[in-house]
Amino acid sequence: MPDARISALILARNEAENLPECIASVAWADEVIVVVDRASQDETEAIATRLATRAIVRDFDDFASQRNAALALASGDWVFAIDADERATPELANEIRGRTADPSVRHAGFRVPIRSVILGRPFSYSGTQHDLPLRLFRRELGRWVGAVHETVELQGSAGQLRHALQHRTIPDMQTFLRKINEYTTLEAIKFEREGRRPHPVDLTLRPAWTFAKLYLGKQGFRDGVEGLAFCALSGFSVAVRHWKHRERLRVGRAS
Repeated sequence: MPDARISALILARNEAENLPECIASVAWADEVIVVVDRASQDETEAIATRLATRAIVRDFDDFASQRNAALALASGDWVFAIDADERATPELANEIRGRTADPSVRHAGFRVPIRSVILGRPFSYSGTQHDLPLRLFRRELGRWVGAVHETVELQGSAGQLRHALQHRTIPDMQTFLRKINEYTTLEAIKFEREGRRPHPVDLTLRPAWTFAKLYLGKQGFRDGVEGLAFCALSGFSVAVRHWKHRERLRVGRAS
């Protein structure tokens, strides 16, 4: 029996610096599909067209829709989702190949540990130790849901791989603040569409609780000053998204 075919799926926006190495790290896959955000202003599209099996350019609406657009193009028995700032190690690649080729495997998908480098420091705490997204699944049995923090809706059970994805995220403070601005805007839009109403606790207790949970509960203090910055700004971002939600509702009422 031939090995199962694997499709690697990548989303990319202004990722010219990261994309070549990301694609190279999944060269073992049977096909690599990249969905490029039309708003990209660098060479992302040209790189994806040159290096990937297939690349399309699509207007961004939400993350789940972008990933499902890639899924619709995939032909593999299994799909492996990887972000442009992530790298699949040879050990992870071998484990994926072994699991998907094993006829005794009954799981419909697998969660993959992620090891992150944040602000130039490898993190082991601050909540990153529990980062286990479902990234590998049988193509016909999974689909992404969720506008911002999208997840895979899986028809069946999920196992867990041993080897981790390497995640080179938030290299500097400028990138951190830009991501906070982008994601909090998307979250505020999501709250508005869901009909949520703002509450004072969202701007007071919830941000403080987020910081305490990550810095103390998840031992962010063990990640040094970078851990302090990450946990503090994570709490700050909670307040920002709810403030933007309030602003959107005010504008709606005024119009």
